[in-house]
Amino acid sequence: MASAALPPAVAPLRDRAGEAALFLDYDGTLAPIVDDPAAALPAPGARAVLGRLGSRLGTVAVVSGRPVAFLEGMLGRPRGVHLAGLYGMEQIRADGTFELDAAAAPWCPGVEEVAEALRRRAPPGVGVEAKGLSVTVHWRRAPGAEAWVREAVAAAAARTGLRPHEGRRSLELRPPVPTDKGSVVRRLGSGRPVVGCFGDDLGDLPAFEAVAALRAAGATTVTVAVVDAESAPEVVALADLTVDGPEGAVALLEAIAPA
Repeated sequence: MASAALPPAVAPLRDRAGEAALFLDYDGTLAPIVDDPAAALPAPGARAVLGRLGSRLGTVAVVSGRPVAFLEGMLGRPRGVHLAGLYGMEQIRADGTFELDAAAAPWCPGVEEVAEALRRRAPPGVGVEAKGLSVTVHWRRAPGAEAWVREAVAAAAARTGLRPHEGRRSLELRPPVPTDKGSVVRRLGSGRPVVGCFGDDLGDLPAFEAVAALRAAGATTVTVAVVDAESAPEVVALADLTVDGPEGAVALLEAIAPA
């Protein structure tokens, strides 16, 4: 996408780059959705454009449900880019320092126990993705097992106090702490006169809502829904504009920070 094609709503991220904050999801936004979560490679050009964004914008953060170790493995540590994993429960700051949410940390042993119990009982094709402070149960490769997943996750939540969250053909159990993508956006975006956010899934709604609050406080903002055939209408409804899949997201990012 050439810079001349940059939509007006996004132009402030380019024109006032040094004052701007930009927040990006990973799965479905910077990387295509795939059957095997471990194989979710970044879209072509994603790593390179992150490096350019990190050197030009005031704040750039990848805010994902993935652990920061996964994000770092896939994206490296682009200069100036903050990595917020597990919805902000763990973070690698732009200066390289690591931070773990103190309220969430005590839940780690219980989450691991739940993950192992679910893994032992899961029907064929159901994936149990243990992330340390959360566990996601996927039925993408076993569509007929959705009811089992919902029942098993609900039972685990009732037994442990972990909270279930909807995802793309998945349910995730997380500690009941006041940390989510929205809290990351509020903390890093507060005081920035220009704020943008790209996301694709229900887990991105708190980030979009936080951007809306910053807009109400006077910031110039834009929210971008990265859409495909599975996109939740709630995400599209809160977005200022849409792009088609990670390829469309990367093209738009390249227009914000051209080579």
